[in-house]
Amino acid sequence: MKQHLPLKNVQQEKRIFRNRVFIAMGIVAFFLLLLVSRYAYLQIISYEEFHTASDKNRIRLQPLAPARGYIYDRNGVLLADNYPVFSATLSRADVEDIDDTLARLTPILALSEEDIKGFQSRIKTSRKTERVAIKLNLTEQDIARFSEIKYQFPGVNIETQMTRYYPHGELFAHVIGYVGRINDKELKSIDKDAYAGTNLIGKIGVEKSYEDLLHGVPGNESVEADAFGNVLRHLGRKDPIRGNDLFLSLDYGLQVVASQQLAGRRGAIVAMDPNTGEILALVSSPSFNPNLFVTGISHTDYSALRDNLDQPLYNRAVQGVYPPGSTIKPMFGLGGIHYGYVNWQTAISDPGYFTLPGDSHRFRDHKKSGHGTVNMHKAQVVSCDTYFYVLSYRMGIEKMDAWMRQFGFGEKTGVDLPSESSGLYPNPAWKMRTRDAKWLKGETISVSIGQGAFTSTPLQLAMATAITANQGLKVTTHVLRESRGAKNFKVHNGTNGSIDFNGKAEDWIKMRDAMVDVIQSGTGKGIKSGLQYQIAGKTGTAQVKSIAQGKRYNEALLNERQLDHGLFVGFAPAEKPEIAIAVILENGRGGSAATALARPIFDYWLLKRDQQPIRPDAAQVSGGLMTAGLKPSELPSGNNVLQADQTAVPNVTTPINRD
Repeated sequence: MKQHLPLKNVQQEKRIFRNRVFIAMGIVAFFLLLLVSRYAYLQIISYEEFHTASDKNRIRLQPLAPARGYIYDRNGVLLADNYPVFSATLSRADVEDIDDTLARLTPILALSEEDIKGFQSRIKTSRKTERVAIKLNLTEQDIARFSEIKYQFPGVNIETQMTRYYPHGELFAHVIGYVGRINDKELKSIDKDAYAGTNLIGKIGVEKSYEDLLHGVPGNESVEADAFGNVLRHLGRKDPIRGNDLFLSLDYGLQVVASQQLAGRRGAIVAMDPNTGEILALVSSPSFNPNLFVTGISHTDYSALRDNLDQPLYNRAVQGVYPPGSTIKPMFGLGGIHYGYVNWQTAISDPGYFTLPGDSHRFRDHKKSGHGTVNMHKAQVVSCDTYFYVLSYRMGIEKMDAWMRQFGFGEKTGVDLPSESSGLYPNPAWKMRTRDAKWLKGETISVSIGQGAFTSTPLQLAMATAITANQGLKVTTHVLRESRGAKNFKVHNGTNGSIDFNGKAEDWIKMRDAMVDVIQSGTGKGIKSGLQYQIAGKTGTAQVKSIAQGKRYNEALLNERQLDHGLFVGFAPAEKPEIAIAVILENGRGGSAATALARPIFDYWLLKRDQQPIRPDAAQVSGGLMTAGLKPSELPSGNNVLQADQTAVPNVTTPINRD
């Protein structure tokens, strides 16, 4: 009998199927549980972390640059303004291939090599989301060309930024200075948070000295952006704090008058209030257009300024050092009285020269035949060199050095302008230190008339003159009169100590009277005509070309840059001084030429300032979007750069005095 085997085991198959279903369901359940756990971890445990990361991916904190403070003169005339310019910007977060973007933008925005190098330097140190300017001051044509193909440059935007403008151009260039793009050296020293969103920083002048006050405090803004960096909406804002407005002690009208006196000439003029130390006018000629530097000066323009033999970038008033010549004789004469070597009755016989005992070398007076019998008063009026030769021989260089340094010679005045020169009042220690040589008696003689190695700045001469006008009271020179804004800053106006003087109060009066007679009957009498007030002054002449012993000065044999420098110092009204002046006229042939430049400055300040004030056209008393009604496109380009005199010869000779 055949045995039948079942073809399939239904029960067994059901059991296997059931097991498989359970296993599958277990696996599914396990992974579902794992997914839920992961979801819970992300949504509950790590919510804050990933929520913040997500927001950062679309929400950005953009810096808001503060508006720079305005700069005014003492009467509210605007000297440094802000105006809007269009800039092309990008950030590293929005543009992946920056080099390729720059290459494609170059023909569209006419990017120069300097533009590209400057941008590459700034983008390296910027935050990833910070927008950095590729080019400032875009033209309407630049913007139009870019707008047509903007879709090809995701992440590149055209933004409005504020930049600096100096409405009076060359007039205040050396005082106010200018701002320029932050360079690599400055990037290492500045607080990057404080300069977030800012491309400009003060380079020279007041712009540099008071950078902390003028710059302000940046703000920020939270924005939502898309994948291309375009702003979708504004979420929050912290407004920036504008920089302080500065009111300078300078007077626009006086600056104009002083500048007119030096037009087409080389030299410097400093006028100050002897009672407060406020600088009323400071002119260095020739000057330059500071607007050239704001958005980046071209290589051509900078080369023209740098290579100009007249050195327009050089601040002669603060940095220039010159032999002061006879202008220091009033101060030196008071030193003789202080130490008791002379008095007002002390007289000498001047044969036209002086010789040291045992030496045949003659130290000549500017008057070959001499001045006869000379006392202190006459020595000042006729500027008798021999009298001061004798005084210096009696006093000695150590006492001369100690006395003259009280007037600020050989030391910085402490003016609130950068790069001030200290000048030099030579002494034995200086010579040994710098030249490894002993001091010679003949050098003392040269120093007594403001010659030899003795040099000073026009600013030092103005301060020394102010101290003389104050009868020994010292002042600190400064150009800032008042600061208004969020940052507190107090300015000191007034005297600061006094000269250590062993003489009497009447000695200062007698020296003042001698300086008055310089104008009335002495070397400065060329400006006395029609005077409605008394001027106390002193002329000076410094030779640029040395003259050998026994030779005479022959102007015909010299070129223009070898002619004498002319100097003048003075104050007025003599009885109650309101203004002190120092003038240096390079190659001006003598002190009389410099004296003539001072008269219009005195006249304006004392006679015309109130009745006939000089003011700019459409003068603004508060800063604004535009300056004096000008549109940005109409602002001066600064192309009128001074050209070097191709026939000029640099001054390489050693100056000596002839007065």
